[in-house]
Amino acid sequence: MSKRHPDVAPDSRKAPKPSFARENLLPNGRTLGAPRQSVHGGKYVTDGGVSVSCAVGALDDPHGTVEAMVEALDAELGCFFQSSYEFPGRYARWTMGFVRPPLVFEAWQRSFQIRALNERGAVLLPAILAALQATPEVEAPAIVGRTLAGRVAESAGSFTEEERSQQPSIFTVVRAITKLFACAEESQLGLYGSFGYDLTFQFEPVKLKHTRDPKQRDLVLFLPDEIVVLDILSNHAWRLSYDFEVGGRSTVGLPREGASVPYLPKPEAAISQRRDHAPGAFARKVERAKQEFAVGNLFECVLSQTFTEPCPSPPSTVFRRLRARNPSPYGFLINLGEREYLVGASPEMFVRVEKNSKGWRVETCPISGTIRRGRDALEDAENIKKIIADKKEESELTMCTDVDRNDKSRICVAGSVNVIGRRQIEMYSRLIHTVDHVEGYLRDGYDAMDAFLVHTWAVTVTGAPKAWAIQFVEDQEESPRAWYGGAVGMIGFDGHLNTGLTLRTVRLKDGVAEVRAGATLLYDSEPVSEEKETELKASAMRDAVLRADPVETASRPHSPSFSGAAGRIVLVDHQDSFVHTLANYLRQTGAQVTTLRAGFEESVLDQLQPDLIVLSPGPGCPKDFDLARTISLAIDRKLPIFGVCLGLQGIVEYFGGELGVLSYPQHGKPAMIKLCQPVAALFEGLPDELQVARYHSLHSLQAKQPSCLRTTAVSSDGVVMAIEHTSLPIAAVQFHPESILTATHMGMQMLTNATKMKS
Repeated sequence: MSKRHPDVAPDSRKAPKPSFARENLLPNGRTLGAPRQSVHGGKYVTDGGVSVSCAVGALDDPHGTVEAMVEALDAELGCFFQSSYEFPGRYARWTMGFVRPPLVFEAWQRSFQIRALNERGAVLLPAILAALQATPEVEAPAIVGRTLAGRVAESAGSFTEEERSQQPSIFTVVRAITKLFACAEESQLGLYGSFGYDLTFQFEPVKLKHTRDPKQRDLVLFLPDEIVVLDILSNHAWRLSYDFEVGGRSTVGLPREGASVPYLPKPEAAISQRRDHAPGAFARKVERAKQEFAVGNLFECVLSQTFTEPCPSPPSTVFRRLRARNPSPYGFLINLGEREYLVGASPEMFVRVEKNSKGWRVETCPISGTIRRGRDALEDAENIKKIIADKKEESELTMCTDVDRNDKSRICVAGSVNVIGRRQIEMYSRLIHTVDHVEGYLRDGYDAMDAFLVHTWAVTVTGAPKAWAIQFVEDQEESPRAWYGGAVGMIGFDGHLNTGLTLRTVRLKDGVAEVRAGATLLYDSEPVSEEKETELKASAMRDAVLRADPVETASRPHSPSFSGAAGRIVLVDHQDSFVHTLANYLRQTGAQVTTLRAGFEESVLDQLQPDLIVLSPGPGCPKDFDLARTISLAIDRKLPIFGVCLGLQGIVEYFGGELGVLSYPQHGKPAMIKLCQPVAALFEGLPDELQVARYHSLHSLQAKQPSCLRTTAVSSDGVVMAIEHTSLPIAAVQFHPESILTATHMGMQMLTNATKMKS
């Protein structure tokens, strides 16, 4: 076992503040993905015999340090990860990153190379070579210059399904490296980077349709030696600086340096194709998938399409736009080298593995079920109700979670695989998702690499049954997925793992931006809708590439775009508890609103000289407030009148109509109303059917309504919901346009139209 010795001389940086003395742990040992802090630094020897020293230094300017690192990644190799999204029991907010790492590990199918990126990395190559030479499955590892290259052998003989994740693969090399540097007390050092989609074929081979670009890497992982960590909640940051000694050589005193290759955009004219599917082509593939569902070959699958855009902005700028517009638990900027970058804001955990008192805990959070964010919180709530009630969306997530539970059951303790969160709502800048949360505990003999491999790739990006779905994806999609549907994150030398799915990601290659987005397909899928869903998912990423100005999110307050006939309004208050909200809405049209309690002096109208009288809702009946007098005062002065609820009832009685009492009161109830033809000016710009809020017991009796009043809207149960006078500028609604049950933009549109009535 490795041992840490804390009594090491610190580097020249300032010692950490006392508040750093905690680890980012919950009582149950979970980090919610936040980096565990190496508090005091120290020296230790890894399980593989590498001597490591770690110095911890505080940062006086966390924000400046972080942003400088983001900009450095435009030209220098490294990774930046940021969680800017919180969810109880799942995600915390944190930041970490590094540049100029000493080593990079790259793989192409079963071939690999480990390159020393500076003199510090060259110190480590011989020890890694020795570790790989002791690994029988690694063929002919050798060092030439600063590069260690080799190949992993194919699996020989048969094996059980429980042994599949432990067959020779590129992860055999990963295991050898992590074993060399293993230290149970080292919580931050590890391998960081990106895992490509094609890695799954080393776990579950399929027949490949597409020719792979020989230069396209399946894996890029960095071993850093200086890491910046930011605790966002406390706004404290620290730098972890590592030195290594092995085989009589040491990195102490060697410069932390690396090559600098600036980002170069490709001219827009050089981009010939903007998407790999013509409009409608993706929908036709959905039809093809439905044929597979019909005969039982598949239960669900995820197909994707790719959009290509010029990207004149550097990767750091694209990342900052994404971070501001699309906060997510897995935000990242990775300079992979070879003029290739990944910039993402992924909402979905792939696999997280952490040790607690019960053992090694494996968790995932499959996402399936998507609906657009609303214009405001009220419309968000309506959309949440829709998605929760949607049986297709429920089926999608159910199948994803059942497959996910199956993945864990291959390697987890019997009875430990549990769904700990079901159809929970996660809200992002443009989308609302339904999410499950699944956990299990590893059986003896399995590690984080097994957990990673058995989940490749999440059913939320492949389908079910998984092997057949992966083959269908290979056969139907227009190109290899490269990084899309894979993962980004880290493999810790203490045995833990934290990865997010490579979704909502911009791949920048040779100055061109690629955005790939998919849709989960079922037999219930509507092809055109699924194609639109991929376009919607890609829109935020494409905006980050193309649009420099900040994009307003649904959760931000915004100025209304409604503009009425600016003038003076007298709002007559009938002791109602909604009158001031109604006044608020009316003021948003640009009008000056004065609220008068019913029974005001007649001379007040002559002083105010209003352009419109609005009769508010209220309790009781019209006679309780002498609405007939108020209406007469307005008509005598040739003033337009708009009534709400009690106001409508007063107008009906004034012109000789009669009121009835509902058999069942409608108080705080939503109702669908249908507009009558021809559509009244009050409802201009609104759909023929819409939801409104009912708060009433009295109503206008249609059969007793005078001929001078025309019904302009009725409820689904046949109750008069709106009227207008056939010759005078008088209109009214029985419902409440200012209620949260009436969509804000629709209520505002009605009131805007009302202000335009002319005397």
